[in-house]
Amino acid sequence: MAIQRSLTDLLYPRRCPLCDGLLEKKEPFVCRGCAGKLHFITGPFCLRCGKPLDNEEEEYCYDCRRRKHSFLRCRAPFLYRGTVKESLMRFKYGGRAEYALFYGGVMAEYGKNCGLFQKIDMIIPVPVHRKRRIERGYNQAELLAEEMSRLLDIPMEPGILKRRKKTRALKQVSKEARSRSLAEAFSVSEGKGCRLGGKRILLVDDIYTTGSTADAVSKKLLQAGAESVTVITLAISPGFSGS
Repeated sequence: MAIQRSLTDLLYPRRCPLCDGLLEKKEPFVCRGCAGKLHFITGPFCLRCGKPLDNEEEEYCYDCRRRKHSFLRCRAPFLYRGTVKESLMRFKYGGRAEYALFYGGVMAEYGKNCGLFQKIDMIIPVPVHRKRRIERGYNQAELLAEEMSRLLDIPMEPGILKRRKKTRALKQVSKEARSRSLAEAFSVSEGKGCRLGGKRILLVDDIYTTGSTADAVSKKLLQAGAESVTVITLAISPGFSGS
């Protein structure tokens, strides 16, 4: 086993997910120089979507006070900015699939500390369109979900949910247009929806921006018979939290 691991490290050198530098043997996941660059969201944060709040007396962010979500709650360990944002771009578009081992572990630990997994029956990753999966070589959300499933011993079902429509980059459109575009983008696979009956789902994605994707997917899962949907993402975009 040790020989196999050494050969793997030789062929595919381990890299720090934050700076992409080569890791030394005594650096399991993050290099010494980057160890202090990870800043977790600790609160106060919105009780619904998990975005940080400026006012400790408030319970919900500006967005969540104005709209009703289909999911119960969402949590994310990091803000989508700076070093984490750059790392996620490499993970998502730069072929750094190995980052999922570290980030999946972080999400599992963060979610446990938040009490997010106490009543979860199944993990489902947000799917990408077939063409995008071919372009990237993998679905980053599925890799994160796979690692979380292994660590938490909760079954993952990647084939239940399908992405039927290839939407354009959602960061380029308004919230209203985003919601319309996503409304018919997802579907539950025929013959597999029966597995959702009465299940409490943990939905896994890489980034939470406005919640439109999480809402669209959660709605489909609930319509197919799921009891509830809880969301966890690796990072969340900072948003306006004032009145």
